[in-house]
Amino acid sequence: MSNPEPTPSPAAAAPGASASAPGGPAAAPAALSSFGSGGAPASDPSASPCAAAPATPEELNRRRFLQRLTLGLAGVGGAVVAVPMIGFIVAPLFSKDPRAWRTVGQVSDFKIGETTAVEFLDASPMPWAGVTAKNAAWLRRTAGEEFIAFAVTCSHLGCPVRWEQSAQLFLCPCHGGVYYQDGTVAAGPPPAPLARYPVRIWEGAVQLQTMPLVIQGA
Repeated sequence: MSNPEPTPSPAAAAPGASASAPGGPAAAPAALSSFGSGGAPASDPSASPCAAAPATPEELNRRRFLQRLTLGLAGVGGAVVAVPMIGFIVAPLFSKDPRAWRTVGQVSDFKIGETTAVEFLDASPMPWAGVTAKNAAWLRRTAGEEFIAFAVTCSHLGCPVRWEQSAQLFLCPCHGGVYYQDGTVAAGPPPAPLARYPVRIWEGAVQLQTMPLVIQGA
């Protein structure tokens, strides 16, 4: 009985399909690794066009100029806002109280011993002030050319006082302040006498010097 012929091994049956042969199955993954998922060659990260190139001297100068321009504009804007605010706060420290002489009538218009209400314009009226630019006072003629002018504002909270001829008193209707005929406090909450305006006679006219009044109780 004859022996059967040996079956050739897979390696022997396909000598050209060696694992180490170029182009074989083992070489395929290495060859495919050089392509992307779309079949295009994979790019080298070091050669990416998005990589930042070093800035040129011209670009550096342009950046410095823009930085300085931005800082300069910010400084100018801050000054535009700050200067008016500082001026508003500091100006009253250097400005003088506005004063002006206002004519309220002729000497012959007032009787000796009578207290009369007079009106005059504020020392520095604004164009838009309207009726608020008008002020008032109680004017009393004590002798030939001697006058006393009392402010109409109560020293408590600035309410207008009225003169009561029969009682010879100034009365404040708001909080019950009472003043004697010379302006001193008689009763109520006023902390100080009525303020007075300087008075002068100028070419036969009676003039009052307007000035800001301080409300001591406010």
